[in-house]
Order: sequence, then structure tokens, then C-alpha cells
Amino acid sequence: MTIDSHQHFWKYDPQKHSWISEEMNVIRKDFQPEDLLPVLQKNQIDGCIAVQVEHNRQETAALLSHASRFDFIKGVVGWVNLSAENLTERLQEYSGVEALKGFRHTEYDEKGEFLLKPSFQKGIGELQKSRFTFDLLVFPHQLGSAIKLARTFPEQLFVLDHLGKPRITAGPSPEWATLIKELGSCQNVYAKLSGMVTETDNLDWIQSDLEPFLDVMLESFGTGRLMFGSDWPVCTSAATYEEVVEIVRSYFNTFSKDERKAIFGQNAIEFYRLDL
Repeated sequence: MTIDSHQHFWKYDPQKHSWISEEMNVIRKDFQPEDLLPVLQKNQIDGCIAVQVEHNRQETAALLSHASRFDFIKGVVGWVNLSAENLTERLQEYSGVEALKGFRHTEYDEKGEFLLKPSFQKGIGELQKSRFTFDLLVFPHQLGSAIKLARTFPEQLFVLDHLGKPRITAGPSPEWATLIKELGSCQNVYAKLSGMVTETDNLDWIQSDLEPFLDVMLESFGTGRLMFGSDWPVCTSAATYEEVVEIVRSYFNTFSKDERKAIFGQNAIEFYRLDL
């Protein structure tokens, strides 16, 4: 089964979605499951993981509602306040919600060493006792903290979103490459091949811009811990869905059938424990 491990839905609100810049104004509109389904079908993608963009329970509930109505949404990555005093109760409440596979917090919106805050780390400690995964959404300067977090909680499954958001146009920096390799040495961390085309100057790119980054990701995580993610609809500000799929398909074209199946589905199925 082919899985897109990373996409979003929203009803556009200028305040809630203020991160959508003028440069990306083509995505300043609503994106719903009915919009994604024909795109997945056209590209022979069997299902997807819907990922949060807001820090509230209401969006998580909305994503779970989508998943209950649309079979192609195989799992949801929602949000929970990991620093909350009532976190244990919240996790118990969510424990019976099969469609909810994990949580994410947009760490790059936070100041300082957010991942190392005692209250956040206490929350990850609680999360580690559950079945839920955690998506890491960080900038390159936060990768060091992500490494410390992954090493502190070796039983918690993490996945890095968008390669740690390096600036693609500038090429891989030695610092980014070193940190990615360190993070990849943590066997409890996976990585999504997602979010690359929008980390470019003027949203302009060619395949050869991306391949050095894919080289580092492959060397660091191997084919057993990488998964394809489109970052739809964000990606459509810089590329078509077809182009985003082709970036990864063409890079791994000479790999074995089993390796390609792993990257385009099996790794996501295992990481998110999808019940298919």
C-alpha cells in the first residue's frame, strides 16, 4: 500500500494561518478531504496521514471527524499540550481513539530551547508510556535539541518532518549534515522526505537542488526509516503534487522493489501502526 505520510486540511483563516506568506498566496483558501482524494487517486496513492497545523483540540477533533468519514485518511497526527498538568488524563482519553496515531507541536514557533524545557520533557516522558508517536517540526538550529530529546527518551518514536527545514537553494551546510547524521544514529527516529520544494528561494527549484539533501537523508536513516510525505497543500505553492511525488520516485528509481515499497508506504505503516 502506498501512503503519503504528511498532508494537511484547513479552512483558511488569515489569523490562524498567518504563516502563509504573500509568496504562497495560492494556498490562501480552504483545503478539504474532497479536494485531496482525486489528487491521490491520480497519483496512485492509497492513503495518507493527516497532520495538525494548529495548537488546539478543535482541529484534532476535526481531523478525526474527517478520518471517520473518509477511508483514505489512514491516521491522524493531532495536537495535545504536552506541558499541561492534566496530560495523563488527556492521553488516557485519546488512548481509545484508533485513528489518532500521534502528536505534533510546531517547535519552530517557540523561543529558546523549547524541546529541553522541563515541562515539555516531562510530557514526552508521559507520551513514552503510550502508543503515540511524535512528529518533530524544527529548524536546523533546533536539531541539536532534537538529538538530546531522542537520546533522553529512547523508547519514544519520533519522526523528523521536512528534513529539519534546511534552506535548499544554498545547498546542504556541513552543520546541518552533521546534525542530521547524529539524529539518524538514534534508532527511535524516522524521517519524512517532505517539505523540500517550499524551502527554496522564490519557490524555484530543480531536481538537482534536492538530491544532495536526499543523499544525506539516505546515508543517515537508510531506506528502513525514511517515508515519503507530500506536505500537500503547502507544496502546491512551489510544485504540483505529481512533481513532489516524482522527486522521490526518481531518486529511488534504481533501488529494489522492497526498498521503494518501504519508503512509499511500509515504513509509515509500521511507524504509525496503521491498521489496514
